[in-house]
Amino acid sequence: MDEANQRILKRSEEITANYFQFLDKHIEDVVSGQVADFMEINQIASELFLSHKHLTDTVQKETGNHPCHFYDLKIVDKAKVLLADTDLSIAEVARKLTYDPSNFGKFFKKFTGQTAGEFRNQQK
Repeated sequence: MDEANQRILKRSEEITANYFQFLDKHIEDVVSGQVADFMEINQIASELFLSHKHLTDTVQKETGNHPCHFYDLKIVDKAKVLLADTDLSIAEVARKLTYDPSNFGKFFKKFTGQTAGEFRNQQK
């Protein structure tokens, strides 16, 4: 592989890593109340000084999945932590993650195969 291709590869790895780091911080900011709502992918791309298409294409090329896939997985992971490690009700967890509680239940089950309540009960 020539030097130019190696630079492109390294840049795509850097963009993907930056996206994941941004998501982790952003999700924490939402849960802590520092930010009111989750950003759209185009807003995140802008924060990373990229076009929406470039971010999407790069993450997809690097990982095989759309950036939204990882965004959702990271939100589910945060929900699992909140359900397992806090006394917040499931509705409070949903609201912390900016979801209507009824929509949160469907979202959580789609990714985990179980309800939030079933997940929480397994943690005990």
